[in-house]
Amino acid sequence: MSEKKSLAPRRRREGFRSYVNSFGLAILLALVFRQFVIQAFRIPSQSMEDTLLVGDFLFVNKFLYGAKLPFVDTRLPRVRPPERGDIIVFESPQDGRDFIKRCVAVAGDTIEVRAKVLYVNGDPQIEPFVKHLPGLRPPGSDVRDYFGPAVVPAGNVFMMGDNRENSHDSRYWGALPVRLVKGKAMFIYFSIDTQRGFFPPHIRWRRLGDIIR
Repeated sequence: MSEKKSLAPRRRREGFRSYVNSFGLAILLALVFRQFVIQAFRIPSQSMEDTLLVGDFLFVNKFLYGAKLPFVDTRLPRVRPPERGDIIVFESPQDGRDFIKRCVAVAGDTIEVRAKVLYVNGDPQIEPFVKHLPGLRPPGSDVRDYFGPAVVPAGNVFMMGDNRENSHDSRYWGALPVRLVKGKAMFIYFSIDTQRGFFPPHIRWRRLGDIIR
């Protein structure tokens, strides 16, 4: 009888230790997965409307471009480099915050904006996803409606928001170093209309699962 009593606390300790080890392993795997494979991101601004809306929650593929190793300026091998048309989450070169924009040009491309029309290597781009506001600012007033021509330097990409007149992007702060790229937007896993409040939650059911293009 005494032997059975002595075994019971030991089994409880072993069970608790096993639970803690399993929980710790799960946390470690989740952190590794988040660091190197997929990370969640929330859309905070209107710069990518109507492709992405404020209140969209999406997953970002960090593996595609080669995830950055923590504490060092080194990346894992990439599947491919960023390409024109990719919607990318990146670290702002100005303040380090995470931003999301569309890659419209890569290294070696000549980019120009004329009367709000984007030209890459002299060719006007067909961009059905772009949103424009009425009105045109004259050349020389700022870079919103007239920009360039400029060549994207090696090791850089040129980023612009789909909501062109409401986006602080490469037209203002220059080409983005590829080392600041975090990952490619994949799909929307949740979306809530924050303008209507959180309670009750105004969920945009039709956006859930949308592939981001």
